[in-house]
Amino acid sequence: MPETIDLLLKELKLPAFSWHYQSHQEQAIDKGYGHIRYLSGLCEQEAADRYQKRVQKWTREAGLPPGKSFANLILPELSASVQQQVIGLKDQTDWAHDAGNVLLLGPSGIGKSHIAAAIAGQLIEQKVRVKWFSAVALVQSLQQAKRDLNLMTAMTRLDKYQVLVVDDIGYVKKNDAETQVLFEFIAHRYESGSLIITSNQPFSQWDQIFPDTMMTVAAIDRIIHHATIIEIEGESYRKKQSLKK
Repeated sequence: MPETIDLLLKELKLPAFSWHYQSHQEQAIDKGYGHIRYLSGLCEQEAADRYQKRVQKWTREAGLPPGKSFANLILPELSASVQQQVIGLKDQTDWAHDAGNVLLLGPSGIGKSHIAAAIAGQLIEQKVRVKWFSAVALVQSLQQAKRDLNLMTAMTRLDKYQVLVVDDIGYVKKNDAETQVLFEFIAHRYESGSLIITSNQPFSQWDQIFPDTMMTVAAIDRIIHHATIIEIEGESYRKKQSLKK
């Protein structure tokens, strides 16, 4: 009989039921639970196992930098207004479902990438699929796709991710080949998917990324249309940690 049950549960793709139904049965008998309580416990176990597997799988494919989560983000290091914005993004995901963007602006070393990774990790736990890119790696990948006459396919392939993190956009080189594919990517994502972008340059200096004023304005306009803009000021976090040592 157990072998038949195991086969049926495998066919129904209920692995947690197969692994745990006997232990739940023993618990139900011991505590006098009825059939509904017993079945409810198994369903909860199945849901919990599926959740953990999904989080683990999506976290692996997201490629987030290790060790950068809300658990080790030192919020008091940030200003009160920035803390409020970050906590707001942690607690809700509507912006990601509505193709909104998040922009983290400020000098190097103040935690922009850490905040971006923490938000991304939180999104994964809330059933939002995410992928992390350094801006340079993303642009190089898109350039290669364009040379292969495959740019639209490459960008469409990324549409399966509701949120794409583009880290350090200011490091993209200002040349026609790189900035053209970056602009096409931004235009493609506009109102169809969300971006989390970090930059050590304010918008006033984005003309150092794009080759002309019209393209700069058009790119910024698309990014900020539905965006939460977090401007972070202060001394480099890495520098402060180094001084403490």
